[in-house]
Amino acid sequence: MSETLFAPEGGWRVRIIDLSGGAEDNIVEEIGGFPDLIHANAFARAYVRDSIERCRSAGLSPKEVLQAWFAYGEDAEVLEAGENGWRSANELDDFAAHRASEMERDWRALDPRRSDDEDEVE
Repeated sequence: MSETLFAPEGGWRVRIIDLSGGAEDNIVEEIGGFPDLIHANAFARAYVRDSIERCRSAGLSPKEVLQAWFAYGEDAEVLEAGENGWRSANELDDFAAHRASEMERDWRALDPRRSDDEDEVE
């Protein structure tokens, strides 16, 4: 329960994992600064949704979409969130079976680094 009340120091962090094995330890990056767990979970979900869509090609079955994603895609996990963190495994079959809308894929709008960039521009 405490993980839902208090964010770790520096905010919640989301780890991006390269499923193709191209990155050292398969970790592409860790993104920090999410002010609450809902925001971190939404970012992770949208990031994976976008990754699956980038692996989707015309005519692929849902099973083939998942095979492509496991070979070339990127997963995301919310660190230190325990059972309250979003897990891609819970939604992969649905994601593969149904195309995502642009809004469902828009992880950039949820990226806490975006607000840092906007502050620098002002």
